[in-house]
Amino acid sequence: MAVQGTILVLDGTSTNRIMLKVQLTAAWYHVVQGERLQGLAGLLRRAKPDLVLTSQTLPDGTAADVKRLVQADPDLIGVPVVAIAPQNDKAARLKALADGLDDVLVHPFKDTFLLARVRSLLRARAETQDLHVESGSHPMGFAEPGTAPFMPPKAARVAILTQSARTGTLWQNALSKRTRHSLSAHTSTNLHGVLSGPVPDAIIFEISTNPSSLNLLADLKSRSTTRHTVLIGVLGEENAALASEALDRGADAICMDGFCAEEALLRLDSQIKRKTRLDQMRASLRRGLVDSWVDPLTGLHNRRYAMRAMDQIAHQSTRAGKGFAVMLADLDYFKAINDKFGHTGGDLVLTEAAKRLKQAVGSAGFIARIGGEEFMIGLSQTTQAQALKLARSLCDCIRREPFDLPDTPAPIPVTISIGLIATHANVTSPTLQPAGLEGLIKSADIALYAAKTAGRNQVRVRQSAA
Repeated sequence: MAVQGTILVLDGTSTNRIMLKVQLTAAWYHVVQGERLQGLAGLLRRAKPDLVLTSQTLPDGTAADVKRLVQADPDLIGVPVVAIAPQNDKAARLKALADGLDDVLVHPFKDTFLLARVRSLLRARAETQDLHVESGSHPMGFAEPGTAPFMPPKAARVAILTQSARTGTLWQNALSKRTRHSLSAHTSTNLHGVLSGPVPDAIIFEISTNPSSLNLLADLKSRSTTRHTVLIGVLGEENAALASEALDRGADAICMDGFCAEEALLRLDSQIKRKTRLDQMRASLRRGLVDSWVDPLTGLHNRRYAMRAMDQIAHQSTRAGKGFAVMLADLDYFKAINDKFGHTGGDLVLTEAAKRLKQAVGSAGFIARIGGEEFMIGLSQTTQAQALKLARSLCDCIRREPFDLPDTPAPIPVTISIGLIATHANVTSPTLQPAGLEGLIKSADIALYAAKTAGRNQVRVRQSAA
């Protein structure tokens, strides 16, 4: 079985390191050991850990120092650092959280809880890594600038879910005195009330031995609306088995030994910051994906999208036993427009033409700008007669009304030429190969050239070989 990840264990006491190594290697983790801050930067570069478990106090530093060293290495972005605090030392646990550690475990701990927390943290680490790869290493350059700050929201929406309304009110009152977050309290049976308004950024929920509390957690994680909501569980007593199950079902953090407003808020603020960072990365990725498919001038799709969409149309139409069509359209004498009215005037003509063409095509297919003044239109499950009718309406929508340009005495007339090829219902799989699709587009281009040489402002059809 392959190892599940690399974990760096830091502790000045060798027996503590050995015990952790035994527990972790038994679960197929690769364990690297260290005992002090000195030389740690080099060890981090060599080991590239997925998770760091460190004693809260080292011979020459603290867990907070370890966290700073990890954060200073750009290759270790998102690597969680977990402090190991002494048993029955609540102050030490709170200090570790206040110092920015991703979590704090109290020694000694049971294997089940340790491994559940490790799994939970590594899942979070993997999510961060995936977003970094997708948004930062993509050839289209989707990432935000590396120096762009991730700003947490001024006030997050936080829902409190408890077994009784009285407990929820007590928790809400205790938290409201310490935070600017917007708080609302609900009973665990009133999930509808939680989700009826804006989706909470975080939910602090009471975990009980009643199976319904864990089922509720699984329900929240499975919903698309709350999949990225921070979930912080509160256990009334130390129950490693119950805490482990909650972590494996998707809890982001667990507060043991009952509700403590200070601990809950420290964990909440840490998790909200992480959620905000990931939300911004997801938004950046979505913007990048949109930008990679969209022409920035006209707002139409671009050539990259058009080729993928055309391939999909070909497959869908062939499976349905229907024909499909490809059009190439080119604005007539566009160079003369640019020469006379400048590129600003040309851009205005392009954007207005794109608007008219998109409106005319409607839901019948897609339209993309694939070159300077050239457009591609793809129509699925259509006939040549239907495609020809639409092509003529596209010519009409451009020709019918002259284009207004600023600082021109009168609107200018613009026309468009279109080349069309439509396949028949009996087209078979060879046309679905890249060469076949390119051949169809080349045929549409030949038809477009024929429309140009015949006097422009018209449609020419290239007959399919099928």
